Amino acid sequence: MSLRTRLFPKASIGTYLVAMAVSIAVPIFAFVTLLLLQLEDNQRTTLRRETAQDALSLSRSIDRQLQDMATTLRLLSTSPELENNDFASFHGRTETALRGDTLYVIAVDRSGQQLLNTRRDFGTPLSKTANIPAMESAIKSGRIEASDVFKGTISGEWVYNVTMPLDAGHVAALIATQNAKDLARLVTTEDLASGWSAAVIDQGGHVVASSGMASLAPGTPFDTRILPSLVASRGVFEDKDILPNQLLGYAQIPGWSWKTVVWGPVATAQASILTTWRFLIVGGIALLLVAVLAAYAVARQVRTTIRDIADMAKRMGEGQIVSPIDTSVIEANQVAVALSNASFDRSQTEDRLHFIMHELVHRTKNLLTLAQAMMRQIAKQADSVEGFQKAVSDRLDGLVRSIELLTSEQWSGASLRRVVDIHLQAFPQAAEQLEISGEDFVVKPEAVQNLGLTLHELATNSVKYGALSVPHGRVSLSWGNIRVEDQSEAMLRFVWEERNGPKVATPSRSGFGTTVIKTHAAAAFRGTVQVDYLPQGLIWTLTAPRSALERE
Repeated sequence: MSLRTRLFPKASIGTYLVAMAVSIAVPIFAFVTLLLLQLEDNQRTTLRRETAQDALSLSRSIDRQLQDMATTLRLLSTSPELENNDFASFHGRTETALRGDTLYVIAVDRSGQQLLNTRRDFGTPLSKTANIPAMESAIKSGRIEASDVFKGTISGEWVYNVTMPLDAGHVAALIATQNAKDLARLVTTEDLASGWSAAVIDQGGHVVASSGMASLAPGTPFDTRILPSLVASRGVFEDKDILPNQLLGYAQIPGWSWKTVVWGPVATAQASILTTWRFLIVGGIALLLVAVLAAYAVARQVRTTIRDIADMAKRMGEGQIVSPIDTSVIEANQVAVALSNASFDRSQTEDRLHFIMHELVHRTKNLLTLAQAMMRQIAKQADSVEGFQKAVSDRLDGLVRSIELLTSEQWSGASLRRVVDIHLQAFPQAAEQLEISGEDFVVKPEAVQNLGLTLHELATNSVKYGALSVPHGRVSLSWGNIRVEDQSEAMLRFVWEERNGPKVATPSRSGFGTTVIKTHAAAAFRGTVQVDYLPQGLIWTLTAPRSALERE
């Protein structure tokens, strides 16, 4: 059993159509599945990028808040009351300026003793600041720094400080302090997917503020398994054991020691792709069933049509003239019409065969007549049998080239440039000595033979006696349209011009070649031929109607 038989066993057209529907639907389904997998992977990559971008956006929001606090401290540091240690006036002016805000200002000396605190009325006894290490770090670095979150002794709330070192009277540092819950208003999850959370983490790894589904209270240590991995300026953290089916994006707040993080389940962020998966599965099964049912219905219709066509073919084979049948399949109707017309087409085909045979006989006669005339002319001028044989062989070779060219073009004519190239190939030395110019066009079949014969004679004469007989000789062949008085139709002029060859003299007698290039060419193309035997080289000019050469 052959491979084709095993792959395509005998079965009804219905079976093959159903199989075709399945074979088309299944690869499409598989291809769409592959595209969805690629889409899911691309969406996962996009989700990673957007998660990191969300963390960066949150970090910029927190950075603006910290920068605002730092700006407030810079403005307050220029107050003359601090230089003059007029803390009462400074306290009153600062409290008035910050009224309605959630910020408080503290002035401390180098020991950390609070000199004033806008959380308390001026004159209320104050202790040392609750976060002396943060104060000392800022004084040591000489920069404005944000502290870790800590429990405030006065407010009793989780707070954080922004400390600016200062050398103004007794004041060693100005501190802007804010409750962590007030900062939490900036930590929003409105732009995040459902179930996602966000947080701000201080340098010590504690939560400053958080919001969302898994929000953490201020001061809560963030997962210590995750923190060591958050080393880049921003990025994404994934770990199937620590955060199963979840994604975490983080960003370092530029110029500060804090970080922002956003995290949540991947499924909620990719809910659309999951919906698409369900739609694909259900829709794919439904479409497959519809395709199978449709293929079965079409198979029944096609089977009936094929049987009707087969019956027509059977009756036609028995010699009957059948009428075309009308079916619901357009192609089947075309086949039926073709079968009905087959008997009439048979007679037309026979007529065409007779015509082709007649044309073949006609062309063969013309070729034989031309060959006979050529041999008679050559025989009159041949000096020897060998010379006669060579001359006949050369001319027949040129004729064969024309016939081969016409045969390759189905005897419909040929490009003028190809006619020139084909016949000059017989003279290899002419390749670098010949210049050809003129607009190409398609030549009539009968003109191909006559023009080829003329070109062959011109080239043969030049190789024997003219410019092509010496290495430095040159020949130019050109053609183009010209205007001739008293001529209503378009005229064409061919010029074969030789130069740099041996000195030319008018021949004392006319041979076969002269007859071809003058008399035969003029008669064949209904034109005029002029041959000038100039000392510097022969010039052959043919002027003829373009219609005598160009195929319509």
